[in-house]
Amino acid sequence: MTATVTTAPRAPQGEGVSGGEPDLWCTYAAVRTLAWLDRTDTVADPDGTAAYLSGRRNADGGYAWSRGMLSDAWATFYCTQALRDMGRPVPGTEATARWLERTWSGEAYAMLPGQAPDVWATHFSARTAVELCDGPVPDRARLLDWLSRLQCAEGGLSWSPEDARRGKADVRACYYGVMAWRAATDNGASGAPPWDVAALAAWLRDRQGAEGGFRFAPAAEVPCLWATYRAVGALAALGRAPRDPDRCQAWVMGLRGPSGAFVRWEGYDVEDVWASFCAVGTLKALGAPLAPVADSVTARISELACPGGGYTYREPRDAADALTTAAAVLSAGPAAPRPDGVRWLEGCQLPNEGGVMYMPGRGSEVRCTLWALAAGAFAGDRAARHRIADWLAELQNADGGFGYWEGRGSDMVSTAAAVETAALLGGPDGPRLDELGLDLAGVLSFVDSCRTAEGEPFAHGNVPGAEPGLRPALQAQRVRLLLGPGFAPPAEAREAVGALLARHRVRGGGYAGEGNRVPDLLSTYEAVLAADRAQLALDTGHVSAFVDRVRAADGTAWSPLAPGSGGPLADCLGSLLARRLASGPGALPALALS
Repeated sequence: MTATVTTAPRAPQGEGVSGGEPDLWCTYAAVRTLAWLDRTDTVADPDGTAAYLSGRRNADGGYAWSRGMLSDAWATFYCTQALRDMGRPVPGTEATARWLERTWSGEAYAMLPGQAPDVWATHFSARTAVELCDGPVPDRARLLDWLSRLQCAEGGLSWSPEDARRGKADVRACYYGVMAWRAATDNGASGAPPWDVAALAAWLRDRQGAEGGFRFAPAAEVPCLWATYRAVGALAALGRAPRDPDRCQAWVMGLRGPSGAFVRWEGYDVEDVWASFCAVGTLKALGAPLAPVADSVTARISELACPGGGYTYREPRDAADALTTAAAVLSAGPAAPRPDGVRWLEGCQLPNEGGVMYMPGRGSEVRCTLWALAAGAFAGDRAARHRIADWLAELQNADGGFGYWEGRGSDMVSTAAAVETAALLGGPDGPRLDELGLDLAGVLSFVDSCRTAEGEPFAHGNVPGAEPGLRPALQAQRVRLLLGPGFAPPAEAREAVGALLARHRVRGGGYAGEGNRVPDLLSTYEAVLAADRAQLALDTGHVSAFVDRVRAADGTAWSPLAPGSGGPLADCLGSLLARRLASGPGALPALALS
């Protein structure tokens, strides 16, 4: 499905919903930018910001994107690096090193233990292992061999050796591969780059356009600061320069907005944190002076600080995100439509990646795309739906599964979200699932790879080899039902759903993610959704007892054991469950978080 691109590179219009909360990536970008400018003394509420970062640390030594989530390499790098940039102690680095070892595949790093390795995770974890935990990496020779296999025939690097064989080069993958090599070799002192460096540098230089900025890949639509920083940073680490460094510097400086900070594209109208992060990073890699932009960027970053510590991408009152906005639209329901919210979600489809972004200017993310479509975004926009379908087909990994965004290793929640997204793109008048360019046999193969070989029947983990849980097991069966009888017998999927619900049913109401003792909102939502899909009778009294326990005047809790409201996403899921109990099967949208 190929369509003419009509998306203008502007910030979303309409009215999104902001939680006013700090975001980890934004906080890292703000602190790192201030460190480059030698302005970390201006970090807003340094004690609160340090507490926000260190509060993501789990007992296993890794760090999570949000409290209560599993540790991953991305969050571990951002939290520890930002603490270090602030001059704050990083607690328990020995435990962090042991957690990193669990993500080592034998030749590279994965984002989570058990997941397939990718270059995002390998960059984050190699640097954390060496720069924070005083490494080395577990096996330098095997890592360098894995990195060497990232080079595509055209010279650029890809996300994994499998993607390299498919020719999927990207400047971000080039940067992460090069920086992982540097970390593993003492900044190059202990080993030469494992690539044809001339071909790699030439491929990167060819991404520079006549205006001076860089694009992610040959098919990318517009140059942006994200691509420019990664390309120039990779070239600098290899001891090379862009084809036209002066034009590159002039293009970057031309992206300053009214405040003197930066926007990500020409024509974009918000000076956000990652635009300034990428601009300052580019200027630093070019060897350009930072003094001319230091005051304005520092002042702009101060406006993005959240009460209590941490940062978001723009002024906190305006820092809407796709999940919170979709949750507000879905909670309101058809009786109280929120067209401004739908319009804002549609504005999150920006150039270069056809999915919906969590926050505008960030990379497209499969769960956010699913939530936006479920909320009614792009309902009558065939061109936009074509772009999503094309992006989705490109997102599929060589193992048949999907990750959160381009280049990330596959997991069950993302794979289920991708297949549900494809189903929403089809619908009664749209293309069938097998007409959207997805490798459906590959999808089934990945889902089957997550099945636990021993123990209770129908058990699945979120990634191959992971501990089994109710949600990944039910997500696997939902995928099977959507793929249809040509791939998986529906009767078998229905049997599996019935067995899983019986196994995880909690006597007092609701369903538990593990065992059958402590119910939680996400697992109960998934259980009701799967029961409806499998056309199994639902004990509404049993579910109502749980919903009544977690819903209160101040909002919905994630679990009867959790205090207070879980925030807008929990409120949304609680409202949708209550609506399903009143309306009957088919009323629950297929939403996925974890």
